[in-house]
Amino acid sequence: MKIKIKTNIFYKNSLYIIPTPIGNMGDITYRAINILKKVNIIVAEDTRITNNLLKKFDIKKRVLISMNNFNENQKYKKIAKKIKNGLSAALVSNAGTPLINDPGYNLVKYCKEIGIKIISLPGACSLITALITSGLTTNKFCFDGYLPKNKKEKHKYLKEIKKEKRTIILYESSHRILSTLKDIAEIFDENRYIVLATEITKYWEKTYKIKCKEILTLIKKNKIKRRGEIVVLIEGYKENKKLKIEKEIPKNILIIFNILQKYKTKKESIEIIKNNFNIKRNLLYKHSIEK
Repeated sequence: MKIKIKTNIFYKNSLYIIPTPIGNMGDITYRAINILKKVNIIVAEDTRITNNLLKKFDIKKRVLISMNNFNENQKYKKIAKKIKNGLSAALVSNAGTPLINDPGYNLVKYCKEIGIKIISLPGACSLITALITSGLTTNKFCFDGYLPKNKKEKHKYLKEIKKEKRTIILYESSHRILSTLKDIAEIFDENRYIVLATEITKYWEKTYKIKCKEILTLIKKNKIKRRGEIVVLIEGYKENKKLKIEKEIPKNILIIFNILQKYKTKKESIEIIKNNFNIKRNLLYKHSIEK
């Protein structure tokens, strides 16, 4: 028995959110092309860029409406009204998934409020693509978009996220990346890993995984290529267990404990310190493991 899977389902009077390729045109999905051919209007961040995409996939006679960060507040209600009155629309950004640091939030929010059906298609997203190839923790992460442009505000923000335990993902432009890396190197722990993903999905894509203390050396040697939008990933904060234990056990007692272990068993050493200095047994045990 053959099971038929419907891949061409299309809803009228709806808003489709459609990811577009980050750099490699082969990353657009069949479904995305099919929807773009069927909708009445395409809401684009930059109509020139979207027009090139449509030509590439032979998508003709679509009505393009420009909606970007500068005019979204003036346009989103008008676009929603067109959908409500019977048209179908697709929302696209210049590259990647709409709304991820791109225009579209007000339109989607308003469409939800007035009962318009919204369908989001899966597809290209630079932050996810960079994350899964970074070698950093992927099960817990946070996305903070672009850092503040003002240096004082940027420093303040970096200090606020310094002890974030999840993998931190940022976007940065090519002309600001060096100053941002210098700020990160100044504020974060020197052994914290930083990953830079540049030119994602393109022929010359590059991923760097370096420690904070190595950043300035690479910059001075001009080893970091600066092209397009760059994804910056910062390893989540990890508490130094050894330092934590040393804060809980006085240094002079640790010295005695370490000397004792040269002449006594671990168990005997723990009991001696515990009985003489009133230090918890589990702290001493942890120290002996971390040592």
